[in-house]
Amino acid sequence: MTQAVEKISDIERKVKGKIIIAPLENEIKQKFKQVSRNARIQGFRPGKAPMTIIEKQYGPDIRSEVYSRAIEIQFGQIVQENKLNIVGRPEITHDPLPEIKNDFEFIATFEVLPEVKDIDLKKIEITHPEVKLSKKDLQSTIETMQKQRATFKKVDRASKIGDRVHVRLESYIDEKIAESTGSESLNFILGDKNRLEVFDNELVGLKASDVKDFEIHYPKDYEPPQLADKKVKYSVAISEVNEIELPMLDEAFAKSLGIDSGDVEEMKKQIEVSLTEEVDKRVKLKQKDQVFVELVKHVKFDLPKSVIENESYRLMQQMLENIERQGGKVKDLKLEPSMFYARAEQTARLRIVLAHLVDKEKLHATEEQVKAKIEEFAQSYDDPVEAVKWFYEKQERLNEPAALATEDNVVNFVLRSCKVKQEKVSFDDLMGNK
Repeated sequence: MTQAVEKISDIERKVKGKIIIAPLENEIKQKFKQVSRNARIQGFRPGKAPMTIIEKQYGPDIRSEVYSRAIEIQFGQIVQENKLNIVGRPEITHDPLPEIKNDFEFIATFEVLPEVKDIDLKKIEITHPEVKLSKKDLQSTIETMQKQRATFKKVDRASKIGDRVHVRLESYIDEKIAESTGSESLNFILGDKNRLEVFDNELVGLKASDVKDFEIHYPKDYEPPQLADKKVKYSVAISEVNEIELPMLDEAFAKSLGIDSGDVEEMKKQIEVSLTEEVDKRVKLKQKDQVFVELVKHVKFDLPKSVIENESYRLMQQMLENIERQGGKVKDLKLEPSMFYARAEQTARLRIVLAHLVDKEKLHATEEQVKAKIEEFAQSYDDPVEAVKWFYEKQERLNEPAALATEDNVVNFVLRSCKVKQEKVSFDDLMGNK
């Protein structure tokens, strides 16, 4: 039926197929009959036009449709027989279909997933963070919880780090307005680590009714990318300064954290247990991130262009959805998939490497592992039992816990074979508090 699959490169293949017309003639005749029943041809009632006229008017389109379908079927057979992992759409060339009268050939050029060579895991070195939880760490965490439940009072003084400020602002990029709050105000706490430090520093020392103009040059790797490496001019008007008031560490505070007895010491013990569990999670996450980076680093292969393009588009859509979810406006954002190519390449490489290891080493998650992951997720819900039931109601809901459990298997497999170096790390560094 086909010639052998020709290897153009590690990720490109070409194959030639041949379509025999005779077996398709009956299908073509049946389509002519179907069309003739309803065809409106001048001078003839519906269904009464001679078949020669039907063939002349509709023949090219019908034959093109049948031939296209035949090519599709035969190409699918070629893919299946040769066990090809194709990606993207194949490029298929042939003579113009409406003009074809006899048997004809087509050539399909396409990309396939690259073959991943075995990885020498002994060459990989992973750092295991050693974290010792201290009383200072516990106290710092409690203070953070106090801040999360803080109230604010209006003050008539200059702003300082820790204050909440109400601002109206306008921003400009290349002398064109990029953002404006209009008559509305934004409220944020100065010194919040989720915001650029230099921005907050510009607002320190301002009082209500003060206006300040300043410029910030954003880092090259800043997110979102439309601000990366951009000089942004701001005009900020302070409308109000609020001072933070922390709640007392008392019975009411303990109860607000779910301690029914209101006992402050019991509260501290439970917080310490939670921190210990969180440290364990963060350590595992750090190791997982390292393993993934090292796997990509130690495997070299070409990536199909279509894989990078599809992943770039997915990442772009994901960012737009996240911005919308946070209340941002995306209609004026000028994002292009090409902005995400570098990240998309790394993500795609990792996905291919993980799939290779999972298949080769039989690391697919077991039912017990998936169940354990679901029960772990369920603990963050008000009713864990109902949460578990929800996951099992639909098969697709098991996909995420199954994928994460499989990733855990890969990480554990790598850690058993690679070099692991112990490194003392502070609690703040592990938690990203600095």
